[in-house]
Amino acid sequence: MSSEEFQHIRWFRDSAPYINAHRGRTFVIVFPGEAALHANFPNIIHDIALLHSLGVRLVLIHGARPQIARRMSAAGLEGRFHEGVRITDTVELSYVKDACGSLRADIEALLSTGLPNSPMQGASISVTSGNFITAQPIGVVDGVDFQHTGRVRRVNDRAIRKQLDAGCIVLLSPLGYSPTGEIFNLSLEDIAVRTASAVGAEKLLLFGADRGIFDGEALVRQCNLSEALELLRGQLDDSQRRLLQTARQACTAGVKRCQIISHAEDGALLQELFTHDGSGTLVGPDEYEQARTATIEDVGGIIELIEPLERDGVLVKRSRDVLETEIDRFRVLERDGRIIACAALYPFSEHGSGELACIVTHPDYKGGDRGARLLRELEQVAARQGLSKVFVLTTQTAHWFLEQGFVESTLSDLPPEKQSLYNLQRSSKVFTKLLSTRPL
Repeated sequence: MSSEEFQHIRWFRDSAPYINAHRGRTFVIVFPGEAALHANFPNIIHDIALLHSLGVRLVLIHGARPQIARRMSAAGLEGRFHEGVRITDTVELSYVKDACGSLRADIEALLSTGLPNSPMQGASISVTSGNFITAQPIGVVDGVDFQHTGRVRRVNDRAIRKQLDAGCIVLLSPLGYSPTGEIFNLSLEDIAVRTASAVGAEKLLLFGADRGIFDGEALVRQCNLSEALELLRGQLDDSQRRLLQTARQACTAGVKRCQIISHAEDGALLQELFTHDGSGTLVGPDEYEQARTATIEDVGGIIELIEPLERDGVLVKRSRDVLETEIDRFRVLERDGRIIACAALYPFSEHGSGELACIVTHPDYKGGDRGARLLRELEQVAARQGLSKVFVLTTQTAHWFLEQGFVESTLSDLPPEKQSLYNLQRSSKVFTKLLSTRPL
């Protein structure tokens, strides 16, 4: 077997947890009109078809801004905007309908491809479009009548879910319909947020021109709502600002995760969904309970957590003096001023690894995956420190670590200095895990 063939097999094996996690979930995928004009767009459609074949329930929403602009320019007309929002009069509405209808047909045609020796051979995808979006006019704002430009009034989520249950891909255009039979031109972002929230989407995936959101020259791999707000206060260009604001609004509306990726990069969608590090920016909601680095004032709370487990032999005993010395290694979860969980990371930089230790949750707060949350956060800390893997030594919680993605290892996998301190009487089992930077 060649190295290239083995890499393919390894990638496929590594993607298995993500395949299982995504099956049966509802994803809303949003791409602007610019994406449909890009040479990479057929590849995006092929990847969407692959997601469908893996059991992901898909709602696609397309934009049409450049398509509308082209038609108006060809007719010698220029679009009018107020505060970045298009003013759609009766004449312009005809170009909006033409652009949306034509692009929708093109997307449906691409999703219908099934030629032999093509990426979509045997796909047999059913695509459904319809009047799923009820709209209302924006009306007059600052003395400006937006006429046929509207906003989402209601999403018919029951009808969309029915189509998803039937195995169809639902395709939405930036148009909405009123009970009086009027048609309104809607913003892509408005439909994206309202639809993802209404159908209970697990993920909202937003395509943009860039890989994700950049803070200066650095790609932001992951941020919560508070961090997103800080980025929005910074120097983002209009496109990135619009994408991040959409993601933030969606998370506020109940969408679990929003991911911003490039429509120009071949395979970005699959890399985002089926690899450890993804390809773009993941935006998630703020946690109700605050996780933070421990301070000297937290020593008493940590002792309260770990003492019962030290007595039972689950943890190695640590004195107050040791804890005070090592307090900056700890991360705690605080709720209403009380420390309810803790965990520690001890880096071994020369070995490229770190030890995770003292992962404890207060008995009153079991069952909320708080230990797993601190574990993930410390894994990300370790990754930022340049470590490639983490390890644990445990006597009674082996199964829990296996569930968190660790694999059983041997004493020789530990850093030499840790091997020399190994306690033969405890006979702790060794588990290791290659680092990833983001959750599924």
